[in-house]
Amino acid sequence: MSVVPAEVLQSSTRGVPEQARGEAELGPRTRLWPALGAVYRAQLSRARVARIPLLFVATFQSIGILIMMRGVVDGGSEAESVVAGSAVLVVAFVALNLLAQYFGQLRASGGLDHYATLPVPPAAVVLGAAAAYASFTVPGTVITAVFGCVLFGLPLTHLWVLAAVIPLAGAALSGLGAACGLLAPRPELATLLGQLGMSAALLLGVLPADRMPEAVRLARDLLPSTYGVEALARTFGAHPHWGYVLGDLAVCAGVGVASLAVATWAYRRAAVR
Repeated sequence: MSVVPAEVLQSSTRGVPEQARGEAELGPRTRLWPALGAVYRAQLSRARVARIPLLFVATFQSIGILIMMRGVVDGGSEAESVVAGSAVLVVAFVALNLLAQYFGQLRASGGLDHYATLPVPPAAVVLGAAAAYASFTVPGTVITAVFGCVLFGLPLTHLWVLAAVIPLAGAALSGLGAACGLLAPRPELATLLGQLGMSAALLLGVLPADRMPEAVRLARDLLPSTYGVEALARTFGAHPHWGYVLGDLAVCAGVGVASLAVATWAYRRAAVR
């Protein structure tokens, strides 16, 4: 069960009478940003030891896919899609798969009841957990992108765009992962939904779109991570069209806001049951 840091409780109970602190709600609600920062630090500390081995798995998985696809794809736009898709797949592994498992287990173990008694806004719990899990994807995503560029002979010049792709694609996928975990009636189903989402990110994000049937391309357009893939893939060209890159990132941002809002609603719904 996750533990909210002492600074959240101290900031929320300062100046409140002892009798009021003993009630179901421990005091006035902490403001969103201080609570978000405290939850983020708590989740980051909690998940560091448990999740790092899984992040190695995510990184090695993506690197293995790059090596496998090197025997199928020679270069050009297909290589750009493979490298970008493999890099974003690290984000999907954590944001969709692990976050769905985490919230599914939190709901099943009664952890949501613990958070509900604390003066922490629901949005801070969802956003803090999502941000902490997304932070772990940064090293693996960068390593995968650099390895893929070297393997396929792509330029490293514009990899700085990962600074936008990781948080925006991570926000969109984290919201979906958290919603799956919070809405699933059983933790096993939450795990299944997370696995299915990651598999969709693998098949629709890594494989070149030009080789897909039209129906599969339409399904690809519905997956928010593919817009992060497209944004990164467009920067490998000699003269990137930055308007399209910004457009893809804007879609990720819009879906991220919407999915995190749904996850916050799902948290409120699950916490009152």
